[in-house]
Amino acid sequence: MCPALFSANSEGACPARNGAGVIYTDLGMMAGVSTTCVECEGRRFQPSVPEHRLGDHDIAEVLAMSVLGAQDFFGSGEARISRALATLGRLADVGLGYLGIGQPLATLSGGELQRLKPATHLDESAAGLHPADVELLLALLDRPVKSGKTVIMIEHRQAAIAHSDWIIDLGPGAGHGGGTIVFQGPPAGPVANRPTQTGKHLAE
Repeated sequence: MCPALFSANSEGACPARNGAGVIYTDLGMMAGVSTTCVECEGRRFQPSVPEHRLGDHDIAEVLAMSVLGAQDFFGSGEARISRALATLGRLADVGLGYLGIGQPLATLSGGELQRLKPATHLDESAAGLHPADVELLLALLDRPVKSGKTVIMIEHRQAAIAHSDWIIDLGPGAGHGGGTIVFQGPPAGPVANRPTQTGKHLAE
């Protein structure tokens, strides 16, 4: 079965409104109005797609769940999917547990879109960013930390490492030359003592 069948933006889309689920009417000088698509009844999928079910729910019902509700759904029984749980957990960690998992990006606020970034790119989250953007990312990651949550980053950027409260440094070398914890503690430790390659670079 093709995964694209379960995307309202691809093969599974209701053909009447290309998967939008609504009809937008421009009223010129007045605010436009939207009405539910009569073909799919707002579910966004062609009629054959909801016939496939995971547990007790079809794809439209799953996408209507909140992040927190989907955690319960994907956390047990026939619908248990570890990869889905991991992604949902990151969304909940940055305070987006109330969002619908099928909610269009166009309906999110600027703050919600910003919080999506660390939720979806926690591994090497600063890779490829301009230094100014790294500062913005770190400020964003500070928010869940200040609310009492733990943020774990896998990083090589010195600015991100130095900003951390606690470092777990693997080494002594890279790749096959690593795999051992050579230091753990606050950034000031390796900077002051220079016991590792990470410490030497931070000190410089």
